[in-house]
Amino acid sequence: MTDRKDELAGNLAKVRGRIAAACVAAGREPAEVTLIVVTKTYPASDVRLLAELGVREVAENRDQDAAPKAADCADLPLSWHFVGQLQTNKVRSVVGYADVVQSVDRARLVTALSREAVRAGRELGCLIQVALDAGADGRGERGGVAPGGIGELADAVAGAPGLRLDGLMTVAPLSGEFAGRQQAAFGRLMDLSTDLRRAHPAATMVSAGMSADLEEAVAAGATHVRVGSAVLGVRAGLG
Repeated sequence: MTDRKDELAGNLAKVRGRIAAACVAAGREPAEVTLIVVTKTYPASDVRLLAELGVREVAENRDQDAAPKAADCADLPLSWHFVGQLQTNKVRSVVGYADVVQSVDRARLVTALSREAVRAGRELGCLIQVALDAGADGRGERGGVAPGGIGELADAVAGAPGLRLDGLMTVAPLSGEFAGRQQAAFGRLMDLSTDLRRAHPAATMVSAGMSADLEEAVAAGATHVRVGSAVLGVRAGLG
């Protein structure tokens, strides 16, 4: 193996070990938690190495970086997740490669995603991004809809041609009542997921937790964790 492949293999083993240990501590099976590797800022060559190492789920947050990378890796058996704030003028491009959009947070975006999914003849998985730091305007610092807006938006996704409602996503907030309280935040997301599944039983996906707090997410019940730096390293200049 190359030095880079060795590095990625070692990092993946550590992350998978952390997930397994967190599952044991929570009384869960490791198979219940899916690792999504966040490959933002890293080249297509790294994505290829990850695929060789058994990774099947990758995530990106900027279309201008993701679109060419996904095209370069179109031959690989990967599912691509879009996890960044998504502007409607980027929807056509994102629908061209993403299998799941995890950052659905407004009705206008639902309409645009549905239109492009139908045009492309695709079914696109959607997660409602929940802002646990939502202000008076019902929005969070990093996007998302306030908990009170989940039901209406979920109904819109579920009723939109070309879209599939898969569940909920959140990012641990930096402000508000859940700041610095990741497990409480993820526990709140799980409560909201339980509420959602009463109306939409198939919306079972709960995406929460990143490199620093994946254990808290697993303990709360997350089905998917999004890990970047713990697998790929911290790129110079990104902090």
